[in-house]
Amino acid sequence: MAGMNFDFWKMHGTGNDFVLTESTDLDFDWPSLAIRVCDRHFGVGADGLIVSFPSAKADRRMRIFNPDGSEAEMCGNGVRVFVKYLLDQGILPAADGVMTVDTMAGVLEARATRDSSGAVQTVRVAMGAPHLDPQDVGARIEQAGPVRDLPMTAASEPLALTLVSMGNPHAVHFLDSAPADFDLHRIGPAVEHDPLFAHRTNFEIVQVRDRAHLDMRVWERGAGETLACGTGACAAVVAARLHDRADENVDVAVPGGTLRISWDGAGEVYLEGPATFVFASRWED
Repeated sequence: MAGMNFDFWKMHGTGNDFVLTESTDLDFDWPSLAIRVCDRHFGVGADGLIVSFPSAKADRRMRIFNPDGSEAEMCGNGVRVFVKYLLDQGILPAADGVMTVDTMAGVLEARATRDSSGAVQTVRVAMGAPHLDPQDVGARIEQAGPVRDLPMTAASEPLALTLVSMGNPHAVHFLDSAPADFDLHRIGPAVEHDPLFAHRTNFEIVQVRDRAHLDMRVWERGAGETLACGTGACAAVVAARLHDRADENVDVAVPGGTLRISWDGAGEVYLEGPATFVFASRWED
């Protein structure tokens, strides 16, 4: 592949880390570059490469590529760091902290909160309404949604999956024990690649502590276990509400921190959490 030199920011949202850069070249081989950039031994190291492009439909267009080179429809933590990148860099002025982001899952509105220095500290994203038909999750089953407690055996582990699409596919499994005790690295890949899912799936394991607090780990499609997943946290809360185990506003504890999810049971899901700058550098092939 021809060389690509570019300036980038390394950022994270509750430990879900990304390399972000700016481009106008939609036809570049971004998947191959993402594989090299995201490599934690021979590249920068990240859960994804996010590229900012001009958009005719929103303030900016966001494309996100997983460490295996696949392109994700969208990413909740990615949207938050994307907003911070654009505002803190001055790429978009947005004095009120409000901007729109064009993703493969549609146009999302985000609102940033700044600290006393003017830097973006947290971002709240309107993630759209969840889709609950199995076809929206790419599940090869003949029934109408919502799908609760779908039985599956993965890597010899019996599971009961609740299916949710947040613009990307999620399968949520509730636990009676702590997520830290679950063998996610063995079972996660088996769920992700199960033939049930036409486009693979993200897999969340969730323990309900009470109606306002969930504990979650996630196996992300194309990335493996990550420290946080914004769309996964949204899917977990939607699934918990479908089972009448959660209220409208829920804190979701993930290994990288805490995300606040709000859903009234009918409309848009809202995701709020921190966006953190790590360092700036330059990639040179």
